[in-house]
Amino acid sequence: MFDFSEWLILFLQICFLAIFIICIRSVLYLLNMLFIRPLYDPLRHLPGPMGSLFESHLCQVMDPTYSAKTHEDWRKRFGRTIRFHGFGRHDYRLLSFDFNVISRVMYSSKYEKPWQTRSFLGRLIGKGIFSTEGAEHAMQTRVIAPAFKPPRIKNMTAVLFRKAEELHYRWKELLEQSSQGPTNKGSFSRGPASIIDISHWVSRAAFDVIGMAGFSYNFHSVEDESEPVYSAYRRMFNVADQGLGMREILELYFPTLRKIWVTDNTKTTNESLKVIAQAGKAIIAQKKAQVIDSKINNDEKDLLTLLIKQNLSSDPSKRLSDQELLDQCSTFLLAGSDTVSVALSWCFYFLALHPGVQALLREELTSSQSDGNLSDSSADSGFYDCTSCKPRTLLSSHACGCSPHPRWDTLERLPYLDAVVRETLRFCPPVHGTIRVALEDDVIPTSQPITLSNGSTVDHFRILKGSYIHIPIEGLSLSEDVWGKDALEFNPERWQDINSWDPTKQGIYNLMTFGLGPHSCLGHWFALAEIKIFIAALLPYFEFTPVEGVEISKCNTVLTRPFISGKWSAGTQLPLLVRQVK
Repeated sequence: MFDFSEWLILFLQICFLAIFIICIRSVLYLLNMLFIRPLYDPLRHLPGPMGSLFESHLCQVMDPTYSAKTHEDWRKRFGRTIRFHGFGRHDYRLLSFDFNVISRVMYSSKYEKPWQTRSFLGRLIGKGIFSTEGAEHAMQTRVIAPAFKPPRIKNMTAVLFRKAEELHYRWKELLEQSSQGPTNKGSFSRGPASIIDISHWVSRAAFDVIGMAGFSYNFHSVEDESEPVYSAYRRMFNVADQGLGMREILELYFPTLRKIWVTDNTKTTNESLKVIAQAGKAIIAQKKAQVIDSKINNDEKDLLTLLIKQNLSSDPSKRLSDQELLDQCSTFLLAGSDTVSVALSWCFYFLALHPGVQALLREELTSSQSDGNLSDSSADSGFYDCTSCKPRTLLSSHACGCSPHPRWDTLERLPYLDAVVRETLRFCPPVHGTIRVALEDDVIPTSQPITLSNGSTVDHFRILKGSYIHIPIEGLSLSEDVWGKDALEFNPERWQDINSWDPTKQGIYNLMTFGLGPHSCLGHWFALAEIKIFIAALLPYFEFTPVEGVEISKCNTVLTRPFISGKWSAGTQLPLLVRQVK
């Protein structure tokens, strides 16, 4: 006869046993993590800062408010290869400024992005090239890389010039609508002035650029920032820029929380992802139909068309699924808009802080334009000269209603423009740093001997599976060992003497702004082209100065973004006083 009470008692006993086992395993796990594993971690013998049991150095390493001073201080005290505490004294992490160590980590298949990083990025941009590893990442790289070859990038420059012009004329309208600003004496006349949030406008323009260059789709964000996809994208990253709190960390380990515990931020992200996905699917379907129906000629240059054409290959290794195409579209939006807009915003800020540099660069650009050097009538340029625009300048085309005729080859070779862009990317890389985790035990050689805690000297060290390695991109960019005593100064002139390979300056030629190894940025040529073209379209016509009483600070979230000191809750902002140059 069925006895319910006996079954209930048995059930409760099983539950209590399961809870007991879970508790025991949890206690053993904590004991191992906090006390046992650290005793056998070889990183504990490396030089580095000390701390209490649960003291963390992560803020000092990752917060740009402190990181530059921290990196310099630690290099002087401990050398190029350091261990520090992650979430406590038990969490030994590696930080290195030694290029041998960095190369070993970034090139070897024994190290990859932590699953937490990939999960966070994958949530926002899908399983694109930034959030995959191993064979999947290698396959995506093989398929996508041909779309970013320099000749392809050159074919896209017309789109960049058009969008740069559009932003130019929007700013001109804003200044003409503003009240007459104060005038200053100088070598050129000045028009009306107004405070413009540079980061806001550059972000809108960069989003339009990747829409056109990536998908031949005009989001019209410069015209109207309420465009649905741009608005959804900005709302989503406004949430992401708040950083990872305890709730967000729990979501990484327990994704179901997004469904059973829906916060306002979760709802905003979900709604934004839905809008972006719907638009992406529609764009892909339309583009695929055009390719199949041969409605796109061979001159189509957008990245999505190139990927879809490759998808028609009979070789499966050269094809991406529709979901993978969608994920790459999301990745293009992040890499092709936010990273570039952040770099470009910082560039205008540094030019505002250094009026001498700004004047020299403006002189180089205006001289090139007035000489007609940015016009190209060669048969293979894809453009033709307008004889009614005199003098021929980057923006003179609007005077007669014709199309712009830029010569990218000339603009690309302008030495001071190149120096300013390089120095901006060095002085404030959009990606502050990156992290890798060891997939297996390894021995890493060093370029210089390391003095261990016991006083012995070694030229290599061991690292255990599961150990985290921090690659300090900003720290390398500001290292006195590579750049000299003026490493913490914005100085474009440092690039003018670097004309050929110098083995003593290997850090310079491996500027970590665009990464290193298999995960280096495929679109770095596109990013450089976009930055240079926007500077060339804006700087000759506008003067930038800091806003009095407004202090700009850095915040490292997904990217190193500018904000007004004390007003982080207001989001990314970079206001500058902009005056039209006539």
